Amino acid sequence: MTTTPNARDLVVLVADKNMEACVQGLLSKPKSLQISEIDSAIYVHPGRDAGCHLRAHDFLAGFARQFRKSIIIHDRDGCGRENVERTELESNVESRMEQAGWKDDRCCAVVIDPELEAWVWSDSPHVADVLGWDEGLDDLRKWVISQEVVFNDRGKPSDPKLAVEKVLRRMRTPRSSSIYRELAERVSTRRCRDLAFEKFTSTLRRWFPIR
Repeated sequence: MTTTPNARDLVVLVADKNMEACVQGLLSKPKSLQISEIDSAIYVHPGRDAGCHLRAHDFLAGFARQFRKSIIIHDRDGCGRENVERTELESNVESRMEQAGWKDDRCCAVVIDPELEAWVWSDSPHVADVLGWDEGLDDLRKWVISQEVVFNDRGKPSDPKLAVEKVLRRMRTPRSSSIYRELAERVSTRRCRDLAFEKFTSTLRRWFPIR
């Protein structure tokens, strides 16, 4: 399907408001992402993770002429197919998108395993700052571990959402989308060691290289 002459660069479909805020924060700093400045729009699917996974192609079909590229982001948890590998879930979404008009490297699916909060837990000191933990990142990690949350070999909690919720309850901080945007704006993109995040950033760099 051919785009219109005045087509915008990128449309992003996400599963919830926290994810929307995170992507807004990331796209606000193209230099950190090592991409050129782009014209983008972000939409939240009303069906959340399962809606993004099963119906992204329906939601975005009408945008195929208006945007050059598309990215769909959802959590593995909550998508309804948690027993399927992340890469297979992504391939399934991309296949349906291509059939809906997004062929020729115009679409990318990013499935976060297990959920968005995996992107929160990087080795940046800003993580502790944004979560309101004054004693620093090392102390924050020790406290989370004391709450019987295990970290894996990539430095991520086994249950990243639970870890964030425990910290926010401890600090008596309401959970808010603004936390995710601030983290995305302040934490260096080089700090996040997550395969889904790496796919997201590498795709953007390939599609929108610095000119």
